[in-house]
Amino acid sequence: MSFIENLTRGASLKDEVLAGLTTALALVPEVVAFALLAHVSPLVGISSACIICLITSLFGGRPGMISGAAGSVAVVIVSLVEQHGVEYLSAAVALMGVIQIAIGLLRFGKFIRLVPQSVVFGFVNGLALIIFMAQLEQFKVVDTTGATHWLSGSSLYLMLGLVALTMAIIVLLPRVTKAVPPSLVAILIVSGLVIFGNLPTKSVGDIASIAGGLPQPHLPQIPFTWQTLSIIFPYSLIMALVGLTESLLTLTVVDEITETRGRGNKDCVAQGLANITSGFFGGMGGCAMIGQTMVNIESRGRQRLSGVVAAVALLLFVVVGSSLIERLPLAALVGVMFMVVIATFEWASLRIIGKMPLTDVVVMVLVTLITAISQNLALAVLIGVVISALAFAWENAVRIRARKFVDEQGIKHYEIFGPLFFGSVAAFNEKFDLAHDPQEVIIDFRESRVADLSAIEALNKLTERYHKSGKKLHLRHLSPDSRRLLANAQALIDVNYWEDPTYKVSVDAME
Repeated sequence: MSFIENLTRGASLKDEVLAGLTTALALVPEVVAFALLAHVSPLVGISSACIICLITSLFGGRPGMISGAAGSVAVVIVSLVEQHGVEYLSAAVALMGVIQIAIGLLRFGKFIRLVPQSVVFGFVNGLALIIFMAQLEQFKVVDTTGATHWLSGSSLYLMLGLVALTMAIIVLLPRVTKAVPPSLVAILIVSGLVIFGNLPTKSVGDIASIAGGLPQPHLPQIPFTWQTLSIIFPYSLIMALVGLTESLLTLTVVDEITETRGRGNKDCVAQGLANITSGFFGGMGGCAMIGQTMVNIESRGRQRLSGVVAAVALLLFVVVGSSLIERLPLAALVGVMFMVVIATFEWASLRIIGKMPLTDVVVMVLVTLITAISQNLALAVLIGVVISALAFAWENAVRIRARKFVDEQGIKHYEIFGPLFFGSVAAFNEKFDLAHDPQEVIIDFRESRVADLSAIEALNKLTERYHKSGKKLHLRHLSPDSRRLLANAQALIDVNYWEDPTYKVSVDAME
């Protein structure tokens, strides 16, 4: 199999190339804006996006996903650059990559499967709002005094008209032909109108110049001491977690759209390798960018070649095509990104609000707001997962039940239903009537399992209470994992359970 065939994997070569070009055009204003946000040169942002996009496209775990110098990571590094300079940033980005590779090699990427759907909905909706709000900045202009104002009058109307025209082309063109990506056609048509019609509207060059050369290897000029490590490590850790959170959740979204499955741990390693390389080229940190990924997917980019083309095109824009790219109207790119917002936002989540459990609705709204307001994706997802986990624990805690009866031998049986864990311990203890129970009691765990240390301690205390009352307590039908847990805790507890060789537990096959 040839190199190109390996990159396309049966997809259309034309579709992959055109999707990559469209994505590269959509990357330029975003990456430049994120670089300025992080207080670094726009060329640093573009070269970082080139490197990260190329490496993750070649080696990542999700073909078709686009990575670059993302805003979620840029937000983290602002204070580091302001206090210590860009040399410390380069070192922090390289260390970020090392942490991500370690996470991938330890196979921690699989824990993304524990993120509930309500959190995914909130994350995606929050990112859609971030993308939308970022485009609003293009409707502002800086006057001669340095003050920022909203566009007004004819300038505003022209901008809105061009944005609307771009969106209309993207919506209507597929009804005529699907031979080319509608986003690319829209950018070219609107750019032609602006450039040849000499229309006075904002262009890419109004943000910053992107002219430059090839990125050069650069070893961070910092003292390699423990003090330096203590400065950069907190930033590196946060960037690594934020980057992998956005990347793995974006991977999940693309999996759903394409009905295929990416490899999370492989992508963690690729993201880490990309960030190490970016750091040693004096670049910013990065991760998957859901907006540009959606542009690529909507343009029918499904394989690795589209990402490779996007990275190479970005590089060519800087080296040989900067004068042309700087003339592209921002209105065309804003229109494309507005369509990305519409495609990214999970509109289905609004239709099912009245049908979902209240906890899921609260989690979804909360994650959306935290993501949109703070742009701290890791925090938003963590809070959503914690709330969902606590809600799940509470629901299972109140569902533990016990069926009680006394057999013909005078032995009282407690048949437990539901898991015994930290959340259900209190309800479990309330099931027993120590004062009126006979001399021998059996707790049957056929429909339950002992899950954690809190459960073990509860059984230990219950055994002690029956022992002090001169009564015998037996545990029966413990599952193999529950017996193993009790055996491991023999130094801490003293319980009596009956082995039952005829009892077997059906265990689902796990990956």
